[in-house]
Amino acid sequence: MGDFINLKDKDDFDWEGQTRDQRDLVTQSVISIALGLIAFLTFCFLRPRWTGLYAARKRQKDAASRLPELPQSFFGWIPTLYRITGEEVLASAGLDAFVFLSFFKMAIKFLMFTLFFSLVVILPVQVHYTGEYGWHHNGNVTDALQSYVYVPHTSILNPQSSILATGEDDMESPRTGFLWVYVVFVYVFSGFAIYLLLTETKEIIRIRQDLLGSQSTITDRTIRLSGIPPELRSEEKIKEFVEDLEIGKVESVMLCRNWKELDDLIATRMSVLRKLEEAWTVHLGYRRVERNLESLPIAQPSPPGPTADRDDEDEHGLLLGGDRNEQSHVTPYSRERPTTRLWYGFMNLESKKIDAIDYYEEKLRQLDDQIKTVRKKEFEPTPLAFVTMDSTATCQMAVQAILDPSPMQLLANLAPAPSDVVWENTYLSRNNRMLRAWSITSLIVILTVFWSALLIPLAGLLNLKSIHKAWPQLADALDSHPISKTLVQTGLPTLLISLLNVAVPYLYDWLANMQGMISQGDVELSVISKNFFFTFFNLFVVFTIFGTFSNFYGFIDSFREAFKDTTRLAYVLASSLEKLAPFYVNLIVLQGLGLFPFRLLEFGSVAMYPISLIGAKTPRDYAELVQPPIFSYGFYLPQTILIFIICTVYSVLPGSWMVLFFGLIYFVLGSFIYKYQLLYAMDHRQHSTGRAWPIICNRIILGLMVFQLAIAGDLALKTAFKRSILIVPLLLGTIWFSYFFRKSYEPLMKFIALRSINRNGRFDGTSRGESRYDSETDHGRTVDEEVETGLRFINPSLVIPLENVWVAKKRANGANHVVPADGDDNV
Repeated sequence: MGDFINLKDKDDFDWEGQTRDQRDLVTQSVISIALGLIAFLTFCFLRPRWTGLYAARKRQKDAASRLPELPQSFFGWIPTLYRITGEEVLASAGLDAFVFLSFFKMAIKFLMFTLFFSLVVILPVQVHYTGEYGWHHNGNVTDALQSYVYVPHTSILNPQSSILATGEDDMESPRTGFLWVYVVFVYVFSGFAIYLLLTETKEIIRIRQDLLGSQSTITDRTIRLSGIPPELRSEEKIKEFVEDLEIGKVESVMLCRNWKELDDLIATRMSVLRKLEEAWTVHLGYRRVERNLESLPIAQPSPPGPTADRDDEDEHGLLLGGDRNEQSHVTPYSRERPTTRLWYGFMNLESKKIDAIDYYEEKLRQLDDQIKTVRKKEFEPTPLAFVTMDSTATCQMAVQAILDPSPMQLLANLAPAPSDVVWENTYLSRNNRMLRAWSITSLIVILTVFWSALLIPLAGLLNLKSIHKAWPQLADALDSHPISKTLVQTGLPTLLISLLNVAVPYLYDWLANMQGMISQGDVELSVISKNFFFTFFNLFVVFTIFGTFSNFYGFIDSFREAFKDTTRLAYVLASSLEKLAPFYVNLIVLQGLGLFPFRLLEFGSVAMYPISLIGAKTPRDYAELVQPPIFSYGFYLPQTILIFIICTVYSVLPGSWMVLFFGLIYFVLGSFIYKYQLLYAMDHRQHSTGRAWPIICNRIILGLMVFQLAIAGDLALKTAFKRSILIVPLLLGTIWFSYFFRKSYEPLMKFIALRSINRNGRFDGTSRGESRYDSETDHGRTVDEEVETGLRFINPSLVIPLENVWVAKKRANGANHVVPADGDDNV
């Protein structure tokens, strides 16, 4: 049989431990709220003054022009932003923004539901049976479990025997009866999550099908045909092949060719053009001073040097264009013509200084002649083409069918928008793309090992014993100063994890761009997947494992012993989630209350502005300086999904109400902040027509599986084996639902159903001079992409004008920023 060991009564549990956990949480909350309030109040003060930054999208994007104007008062903008509907979000920001904010809306519904039952049912039951209102405070997991677990003599707590050897199973006791609550609510919460997932997915599919089915732009009617055999690599043969399929007529064919030589020349020309513009700027002595109150009020001082009399301006002054009133904010001064060093001779060992303006002008002229000559060449065709059909229905039939019986040949896929195509990747061979894909995958595996090794000492900060072995003096000092101990053990790990979560996505974004994908939309989706893998595996799975063995030296010492008794190892791993509950609560508090307002403040853009301003010299530099910041879903979405998974996993475990409460605050604040940025402040160029939603759904389903495994393992290791086995059917059902969702719902998020296509005459999207936003909202419809009137699938290097030196400065829409000059203003 068995007996109870060291059972604690409700009046005997460690109030000191509870107070310590409460102090840690309060300390983290106070620091986070203080940081968040400073950032939020600073934003409210600067928003009406720096509209060039905080209303950049509203001022520069036609699709955002019909959004309501936000009041200039300190807090008056909040109710106006709250009242903006989902339809307005869809009309102004597109499907991607609508899907992104829909995830927040779904998460808020789920967390409100789970928090209600956590407070009303789960928390009272746990307090009644264990006396603990939060997570287990005790560092010894065995002691924490012993407060309510009936342990047989032959159990995992007795390393000399195994419970499986005796056959004793799930012996009921008054102290373990409440564990049935785990079983009930893992079913309830999983079912509600799946219900919300299906409901939101159906709504997004309905909107997406209605929206895209009513359009007939060049993107909607174009297929990307890959794997073209050599005998079909001509526009005429491709057109004949497609029309012979008798699915519709072909309007045009753009066969991709090896334009590398031309693209390299265009890139070289732009580099030379910038150097020439810089040389002219230095020579003319005009340095623009930023003093507009609508942009960042950081002024460059007037350049040193003697001031030239305006009456002495020579003919080169015409390069500036415009009238003298437009130049009243710059300070002229005379300088000698700039020089550059030219290297020549054997192995370029000799050099001499030459006039920079003459040198770059001559080099620019030679490049222009080369480009004009190369444009007339016949380039080698590649196995990729963009085929524009006569209707959207024809295009959809082509991409949803198998065109050729040979494997990997004549594959039809949906084409990205012309402006979204990465043309330098269109002439990469299939072997080149495969090599890049496998190389980057291998590099990510190596990086995963590296991040895991980096997290070992970080996980060690969670345990004072680990600190004591590495640095005894520091451990003693922390032990005598509770506040410092709290900051090091709770604040520092969460801060370092947050900073790592900000920095690493930039690396994965670069890797995704190097992978050779055809469109920026595909790159964006790849960044989401890569960054989620990092956040989920490294910041959740690996950190949870090493958090369990936070005394890493002890882990190494007991590694062999743990493998001798595998039940012991499994016991420690399963209990790690309960031990790390305070850490994840502190992480959510820091992310939601502390760092979210800094995103609203656009702290990165503000911090980098002075550095960029110092380096800006030419009008082109200043024009790029005032462009709206870019919103990348791949940077923000993965971390948000991870927070949702953490809240789901902890929704039943001890202390669930704390995780769910702060998780709810996180998503409420995030929904509001991202809504402002997507609509008013930041630009999001890549449009995947909502294809990020299946990625979100699949990750949520993965989180449900982790949730069910965690509860099943937790029950099993508390000797509630029968209750643990009852969760297995739910886990199998979730796995089946994942397969069902991919087969039934994901195709509707990729393709347009033929029944959804509007066949009441051809809808060309827009008339000339009218944006798609104007034309479609007049008919009660919305938009997702930028204006496509006049666009076609062609490499810009073949047709773009060879831009002249950009020194002229004009004002656009009354804004104090530089834009390209046309006509006579160009040199």
